[in-house]
Amino acid sequence: MTESFHLTVADARRRVPTPRGKPYLELLRHGSMNVEFFAPAGVDTQTPHAQDELYVVVSGRGEFVNGALRHPFGPGDVMFVPAGVEHRFENFSDDFAVWVIFYGPRGGEKPAA
Repeated sequence: MTESFHLTVADARRRVPTPRGKPYLELLRHGSMNVEFFAPAGVDTQTPHAQDELYVVVSGRGEFVNGALRHPFGPGDVMFVPAGVEHRFENFSDDFAVWVIFYGPRGGEKPAA
């Protein structure tokens, strides 16, 4: 049996950036799932990831570039990025922060038929 786990935004904000200055921190791992808190300052320098991922916007506003698409985002929005797709947050406010959920196999899950 897996233990339940409770994550709070307040706790995550206290831990990011990390002592080494990273704008993200892994907070939970279970099977293929990994939950992180991501709060970059000024510029998002991330590169494509090996797993599918979901972003849940905690706070802030800006623009999300997802492959060839660009769209505005705000608190409560959810964005999906397939594994290997170029993506980043741009023109975001100083209070910007997201939960990031990575899951599935390397290379991403196969779309439903």
